[in-house]
Amino acid sequence: MTLQQRDRRALVALAAAVCGVALFVFFSERDTQPDVVGMADSIPAAEKRLARVRQLAAGVQGREQLLKQVSAELAEREKGIIQAETAAQAQAQLLNIIKRIARDQPAPIEFGTVELSKQISRIDGGYGEVQVSLPFICHIEDLLNFLADLGNQPELLAAKEMRISTANQKQKTINVRLTVAAIVPGRLVPEKKGLY
Repeated sequence: MTLQQRDRRALVALAAAVCGVALFVFFSERDTQPDVVGMADSIPAAEKRLARVRQLAAGVQGREQLLKQVSAELAEREKGIIQAETAAQAQAQLLNIIKRIARDQPAPIEFGTVELSKQISRIDGGYGEVQVSLPFICHIEDLLNFLADLGNQPELLAAKEMRISTANQKQKTINVRLTVAAIVPGRLVPEKKGLY
């Protein structure tokens, strides 16, 4: 087997490159000894830094306690959120609560045709709101008792809209159309698609 002129030149270039790399590695490793660093800070500066670190560490503990307190308060307040898998289930739970309150009144309230809102609206804080509209006839004191009991429920309920008109002047009854809203988790609110 004979080597061509071109092959000999390639071997010589390869040998020269290997020698160059070996010399570079040998001399570059000898120069990388760590430098001796003198003392950069004085004792008072180090004490100030230590005091600052201690102050930050003390603040972290206080912030952790505050976070635990706020988390506990949030969990307590979120107990009033109606938990459901779907918006329809949340509305059904809201309607059951309203019917229970109406049934427990001294003069039970009978509802007409119930209107369920098709939309869940998004409210601040990552929550949603479901609504139920109820028409009924009652005396003014029955309405006041009903609204008071509605506000005293552990669930987060509120009368959102109310229309009142006279039903019977002799019996002193009123026509009421009441929209009641409740807070639900934000995951039940459908995502808006499109630009608007």
